[in-house]
Amino acid sequence: MSVHADDDGTMKVSGAARLAPVSLSIRRAGKEDAQALSRIACRTFTETFGPMYPAEDLDDFLRTNYAVAECERLLSDPRYAAWLVECDGQAVGHALAGPCGLPHADVQTGDGELKRLYLLASAQNGGCGARLFRDVLAWLEADGPRRIWISVWSGNLGAQRFYERFGFAKVAEYEFPVGRQRDREFMFRRDARPLATS
Repeated sequence: MSVHADDDGTMKVSGAARLAPVSLSIRRAGKEDAQALSRIACRTFTETFGPMYPAEDLDDFLRTNYAVAECERLLSDPRYAAWLVECDGQAVGHALAGPCGLPHADVQTGDGELKRLYLLASAQNGGCGARLFRDVLAWLEADGPRRIWISVWSGNLGAQRFYERFGFAKVAEYEFPVGRQRDREFMFRRDARPLATS
């Protein structure tokens, strides 16, 4: 379950005070940010999806995927990149990209994947999700055009419309495990685009 987004690229959660878009900054995360990345990853996933899962399953998922040690491993691997969205020095969102690991027969070496993109409810609906996604795409294609994949929760129609606007299309679906629960996920893909010529 890599990406869950509303029409601006983030999963909508109602009932939270909004942060002004101008107060939000986006930066690449470094190895020294492992703890901050772990905290915001756990916080955003729990805020967005916590009620969907039994506590034991949720805790196991967070420990396995968002632990500080796992964040340190990813931030130390040049094949991956992470970003932090901050307000007054505090993380309010994040994104992660790297080699595609989705279970599809067409995935090839060199394919990229947006693995996670989350914002706290207070940071949503101001265009920051789209800004963050554009930064991720720029990094994924920094060495030239490549095929890019995204996993989107089947129930998030806003996210699906958002990625379609960037040229992505649904190509398959699969089951994503969170503890004993299996979520229905859609795989979206955008094929490599030719370089623009003058």
